[in-house]
Amino acid sequence: MSVHIAAKKGEIAKTVLQPGDPRRARYIAENFLEEVKLVSETRSILYFTGLYKGKEISVGASGMGVPSIGIYSYELFTEFDVDTIIRIGTCGAYTDELKVFDVLNVNNAASESTYAKYAWEIEEEILPPPGHIFSLLNKTAENRSLNLIPTTIHTSDIFYRKSQEIPEIAKKYNCSAVEMEAFALFANAQYLGKNAATLLTVSDVIPTGEFISADQRESALKPMIELALEAAMNI
Repeated sequence: MSVHIAAKKGEIAKTVLQPGDPRRARYIAENFLEEVKLVSETRSILYFTGLYKGKEISVGASGMGVPSIGIYSYELFTEFDVDTIIRIGTCGAYTDELKVFDVLNVNNAASESTYAKYAWEIEEEILPPPGHIFSLLNKTAENRSLNLIPTTIHTSDIFYRKSQEIPEIAKKYNCSAVEMEAFALFANAQYLGKNAATLLTVSDVIPTGEFISADQRESALKPMIELALEAAMNI
């Protein structure tokens, strides 16, 4: 048992799907997995383990932001011997070339965050997804005729800011969208020699103000969830 995850050794699978929201973790567990067991609910951050088409998969929340996913992904990798984490989340598009409901496969996460530097002495401000899962997701999407968009995104520590301009680092790396966790997940996986990937569904388009309503969210995220689960079958 780790500091923040109360599961026992062996109760978390080698592959974990990691949404930010605990309620989304419950939704995935209850609607996509069989023989589901709640293995941790410390601080109301829920972790479940079950079977998807006979393969053991865990799903659990990361919370919001770099510090939170930094903690949870690190403990999964080190305390529970997890090999692969696939983050499944939402993002805001910086460009109207993206549309709501688009599914993105992050090929680089750029960030102003000091997390990688001060945690692991990783100096780069842009990180790729470590391991082979990025390519596996692309192949799985192709087999399912799903339009999956590989792209560079901005991982920001800031949700509200004074300036409405696109941050300089996002301009520097031509980031198409913004979220708050991928950079830390990639840093942890790089340092520990693990596999990580991030799938994102575009929930709002910043230039146009278009967004997915609360009522649409569950159905909107279904293609991304199913893609992650199908890819997990081949890990």
